[in-house]
Amino acid sequence: MNREYHKWYSHRLNRDMELLVFGHAGAKVLVFPTRCGRFYEYENMGLTEALRHKIDRGWLQLYCVDSIDEESFYCFWNRPWDRVHRHMQYESYLLNEVLPLMWAKNGHPCVIAHGCSFGAFHAVNFAFRHPQVFHKVVALSGRFDLTQPVEHFHNLFDGHYDEHVYFNTPSHFVPNLSDPYLLDRLRRLDVVLAIGDRDPFLDNNRQLSESLWHKGVWNAMHVWQGRGAQPEALAQDGGALCLSANAGRWRDHRGQYPSNRAP
Repeated sequence: MNREYHKWYSHRLNRDMELLVFGHAGAKVLVFPTRCGRFYEYENMGLTEALRHKIDRGWLQLYCVDSIDEESFYCFWNRPWDRVHRHMQYESYLLNEVLPLMWAKNGHPCVIAHGCSFGAFHAVNFAFRHPQVFHKVVALSGRFDLTQPVEHFHNLFDGHYDEHVYFNTPSHFVPNLSDPYLLDRLRRLDVVLAIGDRDPFLDNNRQLSESLWHKGVWNAMHVWQGRGAQPEALAQDGGALCLSANAGRWRDHRGQYPSNRAP
């Protein structure tokens, strides 16, 4: 399996950023780590190994990025609006530095956003805010409303709410989408949500899935037994299957494979 380590100084974040690339060809997968996780987490959890047959055959190429959650959403000593601002800088880094690297290395037309736990939030939020960039999003055990306290998970903005919080909360902005262009691009996405039947964010996933259907956005929601995105379940046939299925082909909102999108 091809494995590459990349590190450079990001002027958008004013810090060094690192990432790992796995594979040599195929659909490009932007992989977000879990809450405050690192770029090597996906490998350490055994998930790259679970996808080895897809990667070695040139069906998938993973780009595992670092997080800056401790500087943004989980930087509790900072003011809420500054947390969101730092996240927006991270988004700019992804758009203007990581995605161009992915395209420079691999011309395959399919781009997938993927993450587990808080990485699932990043994957969905980023893909839904920029649906023209992606063809598929796979979110496992995600939380898509950071303002809603659930169990020991509290409001990450301490009650603060503004347009930047709104537009980074998929559970809030999706139900109100009306822009024809954004809706058209979202309807071209292959959206996969997966969550445990005892996960505290099960209802949040169901609500997001229903909101997508109401907007005519095809999506598949899978519910497995258990609470969260445990490495053992993901490394076996849960998360790996969700990610690899139809990686080279993607469905439109009618569940069809458009003829002009051959793998």
